[in-house]
Amino acid sequence: MVDINKVLNFAKENNASDVHLVPGRKPTIRLARDLKEIEEEDVLTESDMYEIYDYFIRGNVDKDEIYRETRQLDLSHVFDDIRLRVNISSFDEIPIFTLRLIKNELPKFEDLGVPDVVRRMMYQPQGLILVTGKTNSGKTTTLNALIDEVNKNVNKKILTLEKPVEYKHTSKKCLIVQKEVGRGKDTLSYREGVKNSLREDCDILVIGEIRDKETMEAAIDMAESGHLVIGTLHTKSCAETIDRIINFYEVRDQASVKYLMSALLKLVVSQRLIKGTNGKLVLIPEVMVVDNVVAGCIRKEKFSVSELEDAIQSNIDKGNVSLINSIAELYVDNKINLEQAKAQIEEKNIEVLNRTIMQMKMRKM
Repeated sequence: MVDINKVLNFAKENNASDVHLVPGRKPTIRLARDLKEIEEEDVLTESDMYEIYDYFIRGNVDKDEIYRETRQLDLSHVFDDIRLRVNISSFDEIPIFTLRLIKNELPKFEDLGVPDVVRRMMYQPQGLILVTGKTNSGKTTTLNALIDEVNKNVNKKILTLEKPVEYKHTSKKCLIVQKEVGRGKDTLSYREGVKNSLREDCDILVIGEIRDKETMEAAIDMAESGHLVIGTLHTKSCAETIDRIINFYEVRDQASVKYLMSALLKLVVSQRLIKGTNGKLVLIPEVMVVDNVVAGCIRKEKFSVSELEDAIQSNIDKGNVSLINSIAELYVDNKINLEQAKAQIEEKNIEVLNRTIMQMKMRKM
């Protein structure tokens, strides 16, 4: 019989980011991107999986009904002094579990490796800021570090919509209201939560995830009405983020959304996490400040990802941080090796990376 508390203690003591529980395998943790079985544990059986299910559901009829209807469920759980983001899904009709361990103490913003321009842009009175990246790229940590930064320094009302709530903030100079999205929670959907936020007199709205046109439209409406809106998207670059948003819409509506985005969007930060030469995770940031040049690229009738990437690369003095510059700097500082650096970009940009590395080395001599 599996002792889930023992498994969670092991994960906590070893500073794991995730725990994977799948029948036929031993409990597995993720350490700095690598998966490692807990050797002293037994292989999980089908019976173990249902015991773990009962452990997390705790007799909650609504949660059980959602899982049985959809075969997936997201929930939060507190273990000792840490919070878990729990995802329950199905494999061969048996529940399986992916657990994300969330540290109670947020890292300081300056320790994240995110350029300072991102922190400064949080003090915009209105507009749209997007934090993007693939799964496990640290978006949630960055987002919450930014919330904490504002919370310590200005007098605002911050409303967050999350699924589930991960970091619990304590109101300092700000008044913070954190709402959980989902059936039986504080709001049914992101879209409904954003719509209702117009009536809640918030200064800053944080949207945990923008996945569809309806949520995007609601976020734009909120930004248009004079609020600062911060959201996340699952995209791998700043330029791809704009392309994704445009493609939420029908072709006939894309010109108008391009105009709105060029006017309302203030900044996009895209990030990646890879294992560095010291075995620890290293952040690779890309930052796009929406100035006149970038806004012009967004408004063009034929939107071009490569043209927008060039605009980011050529306007570093405006606060932009290109992906190539971030990678080159990490390599020159011996935080990643050359193979890792080249793996992060397309083949056509290898020569630009090599040239950038040489220029950085010359400046440091």
